[in-house]
Amino acid sequence: MKKIILSTLVVFSLASCKKENQQSEETSTVTDSVAVSEPKVSQSALKTFTNEQATEFLGKKNDTLYVTNFFATWCGPCVKEIPHFKSKIEELKGKPVKITFISLDSKEEWNTKVPQFVQEQGIEKNTILLDGASLDGNFFTSNFKEWTGNAIPFTFMRKGDKTDETLGMISEEQLNQKINSLLK
Repeated sequence: MKKIILSTLVVFSLASCKKENQQSEETSTVTDSVAVSEPKVSQSALKTFTNEQATEFLGKKNDTLYVTNFFATWCGPCVKEIPHFKSKIEELKGKPVKITFISLDSKEEWNTKVPQFVQEQGIEKNTILLDGASLDGNFFTSNFKEWTGNAIPFTFMRKGDKTDETLGMISEEQLNQKINSLLK
């Protein structure tokens, strides 16, 4: 009988130690992650466009040069060209140039992958969400001369009535040349 009582006490003691240990690990993990993690950009912090709002934005005709880059987080060439655009954003600060990234990622990624990606890239202030799955042929023919939505990255530039379209990855030299020609 003593063995049974002693065994029961040992089992309860071990079980309570394990629960206490789990709680302290969970607490330290939460504490550690809170102390180390940076604030995340949520989807609500990113602007969302409907197709109509995107068309209105792309059609702006004034003295500002609008450079719009269509990308997705999973697109390798899109990711490679982002630093070129970031350099131009810094270089042209205070000038009549607006560089915007439009994410065509699926809505399922809007609250997870896209906010994390744009924060890591440092482009959260310049990014707009557009549901790529909702774009149809009419959207493309209404807004672009060449792009049919068949591939990304795609860069569209407009200043007044002048436009320029680049399908595929744009080099830093091409970007500089196209921006400079439209700013003249």
